[in-house]
Amino acid sequence: MTTHLPPSDANDTAPDSEEEASIACVLVFNASDPSGASGISADVLAIASVGAHALPVLTGAYARDTAQVFDFFPLDEEAVGDQARAILEDVPPQVIKVGFAGSAENLSLIAELTADYDGVPVVAYMPNLSWWEDDQIDQYLDAFRELLLPQTSVLVGHHSTLRRWLLPDWSSEKNPGPRDIAKAASELGVPYTLVTGLSSADQQIDNVLATPETVVGHEKFERIEAVFSGAGETLSAALAALLATGLDLSAAASEALHYLDRCLDEGFRPGMGHVIPDRLFWALPEPDEEGADGEAVGPDMNADFFEMPINETKH
Repeated sequence: MTTHLPPSDANDTAPDSEEEASIACVLVFNASDPSGASGISADVLAIASVGAHALPVLTGAYARDTAQVFDFFPLDEEAVGDQARAILEDVPPQVIKVGFAGSAENLSLIAELTADYDGVPVVAYMPNLSWWEDDQIDQYLDAFRELLLPQTSVLVGHHSTLRRWLLPDWSSEKNPGPRDIAKAASELGVPYTLVTGLSSADQQIDNVLATPETVVGHEKFERIEAVFSGAGETLSAALAALLATGLDLSAAASEALHYLDRCLDEGFRPGMGHVIPDRLFWALPEPDEEGADGEAVGPDMNADFFEMPINETKH
């Protein structure tokens, strides 16, 4: 089934040259994460990796490591608004991606901006907020539900996170399925929901793009025995970028999920905490050849690694 999102108004304007049309742009709202696991840095890497250009707007900063969040420092809505309006005056985005906005006030500001760009698809990601204070979580979820969901084209989130948020009064012994969650999101204005992290009977992980009426598409992957940070950010950013490049929704979701699977498969643990997806897995060097003694031959550390032509990286 082929599913199209409303095209961006920016796409209706013919570019003046091929150079101007060479790369799609995604306006991204997210916070700074010093671990690089999630946040704005994860968005920028994932968006660039699948072939688009990020226009990052900072909403605040985490104090965190690769295992946990210790604190969060939001920017006020004026600072967020000034960043966004400055770049929007210059560059028209093909897609808007909303990560962690940091506060209910910032969500209100973002909702106003997205309303001004009616016709530009909005990909919204709901992260796990269990590290935050209960009253802040409640305010954030209420603002997201009332203000941003009516502007959202695709909602992305883990099954357990979306279930607790959108179906808090679910009483059936059977877990809600993707269409149940999509129906709850649809009642708040969201036409499509991408539900991740569903356990399947064959011990794989299923990820389902759904509407209340149908499953648009799904992808299953082998379960990886590791705890990851930043998987949802990677998926939602890749989805937004692929939509910006012109793919229809079902194809973009499938490709974004396959991209995430490779990122997780090549994930790395830089510290003592969780594994981080390798969003640039495709840029890894080829395995070193073995020497005469059977040991791997590594790079020559005396070589001048800075002797390379400009702009001729693999990407």
